[in-house]
Amino acid sequence: MNIKSTSLPGVVILEPDVYRDHRGYFLETWHQGRYAEAGLPGRFVQVNVSSSSRGVLRGLHYQHPSAQGKLLTVLRGAIFDVAVDIRVGSPTFGRWEAVVLSSEDHRQLYIPPGFAHGFVVTGDEALVCYKCTEFYRPGQEYGVLWSDPDIGIPWPVESPTLSPKDADAPRLADVPADRLPRHEAGG
Repeated sequence: MNIKSTSLPGVVILEPDVYRDHRGYFLETWHQGRYAEAGLPGRFVQVNVSSSSRGVLRGLHYQHPSAQGKLLTVLRGAIFDVAVDIRVGSPTFGRWEAVVLSSEDHRQLYIPPGFAHGFVVTGDEALVCYKCTEFYRPGQEYGVLWSDPDIGIPWPVESPTLSPKDADAPRLADVPADRLPRHEAGG
């Protein structure tokens, strides 16, 4: 497995080994020992799958105070995947990192707790699987506006398909501080 750090501490790109032959391929999308060596947590408590068509944008979502770390894998199609540091007091507050994930390259993205997450489908469709370090808690789910000009993400679609919740999400500057995670010293 190849591990690539990003400009955001804790956000990493993982390139698992893929074994191909005439029958297809095999890969491990999770191995506790190997992924722990890469710095990922050893405990995931929930696995989610989302299916979306071209141009669907989901995000930017986060959960607080029961923040979720996420390990994303694309099972079919391709997405432009984004993590935004929303931890109050972080030296990288408001900065983002993006990576294209696809079922062709099998790369994964790990987003630690304290970051907002979103993606847009860049192909005809995408089937996305993500493991979470914390259970989903509906009363703790929040969002940041996908097109917040202060964040400045260059999404590869001009008019994405959005849920009403995502279309009406506030800019990061307008989110009350008590609804944002705090940066922990050393992390």
